Amino acid sequence: MAQLSPLLKQATPVQVARGEGVYLYDHDGRRFLDFTAGIGVTSTGHCHPKVVAAAQQQVATLIHGQYTTVMHQPLLTLTERLGEVLPTGLDSLFYVNSGSEAVEAALRLSRQASGRQNVVVFQGSFHGRTFGAASLTTSGAKIRAGIGPLVPGVTVAPFPYAYRYGWSEQEAVDFALRELDYLLLTASPAADIAAFFVEPVLGEGGYVPAPPGFLAGLRERADRHGILLVFDEVQTGFGRTGRFWGHQHFGVEPDILITAKGLASGFPLSAIAASTELMSRGLPGSQGGTYGGNAVSCAAAVATLEVILEEGLVENAARTGERLLAGSRRIAADHAAVGDVRGLGLMVASEFVESDGSPAPDTANRVHRAAADLGLLLLTCGPHGNVVRMIPPLVVDEAQIDQGLEIWSKAVAAGLG
Repeated sequence: MAQLSPLLKQATPVQVARGEGVYLYDHDGRRFLDFTAGIGVTSTGHCHPKVVAAAQQQVATLIHGQYTTVMHQPLLTLTERLGEVLPTGLDSLFYVNSGSEAVEAALRLSRQASGRQNVVVFQGSFHGRTFGAASLTTSGAKIRAGIGPLVPGVTVAPFPYAYRYGWSEQEAVDFALRELDYLLLTASPAADIAAFFVEPVLGEGGYVPAPPGFLAGLRERADRHGILLVFDEVQTGFGRTGRFWGHQHFGVEPDILITAKGLASGFPLSAIAASTELMSRGLPGSQGGTYGGNAVSCAAAVATLEVILEEGLVENAARTGERLLAGSRRIAADHAAVGDVRGLGLMVASEFVESDGSPAPDTANRVHRAAADLGLLLLTCGPHGNVVRMIPPLVVDEAQIDQGLEIWSKAVAAGLG
């Protein structure tokens, strides 16, 4: 009898039967408050009626129209609608299926368009599990373990993770930019670097927002040295941080933007966006794929975008995210084991530490399990696994935030008891 690979690890013990809004239900009918959103994917909640209707209608019309063979209307409509929310000048799109594939496409375009081979990534980054994406990933050794040699030409620079260093955010930014400048003098000459790849908020690396000034420092150096700036917004895009794109908090725009996860409310779809001029510098035929830009996924993405705009979900993420962050900090104030609480919009994390300040993954796991037992689904992250993160769907309301915080308070107490 066939079975799932033993290498897959379940974050929670729940076997889900159905989902609705911010809730999941198991086969016994027990309801769970889902603050994982499929790792930030179900942006409009589970089975939003408008997304369901769009997908159902499309399934009955055209399921697959391979987009280098024929063209279909959902893809054209999505491209037009995305043009209304993308950063100024990023007017050319290429679609694939997953975040990893989009990262690979951005890496390929960066190298071809610049004529350079090297890239710089930042410590704690997660860009994916395929070979090129894994070569850019440093959120945890498990992503890279046992598969080398990886893609060459990748150099890692510090990310300004202020809490980890024990510094102020400004001290961390100054250090990270100073080390980047030193890297350009030593490990990888600027003239050889095609691109900087960076997440506006570290995802798997611990839910660490880039402090003010860091992305601006990258933009300045990229412009000075003719390097492309690539923002990986797979997790931070589509309203997750309380702005439509995470980088909009920082007043800095990318040359290439990567999006996935919340783009289609759970249907597999990802994309990279760049200017037409930059995209045209790639080699002809270098972009393509059998399932990229699938008609059903594109129809779901159009509906997702409409729901986000019509229901004010970006603004809701900002408002409810502030409530979630403030509530999490109030709970942490009563527990020295919660060393730091941080976040941006509906990306909120609590980092657990021992009495000496060292990482406490066992504590984080106990609290995480206790939350699931109490009906709140969460995820862990960070290189040590000592960070518990909350990623509610963008449709979450204040009452549901308060419900989640009430359960979280009990879970923290239970996990520390």
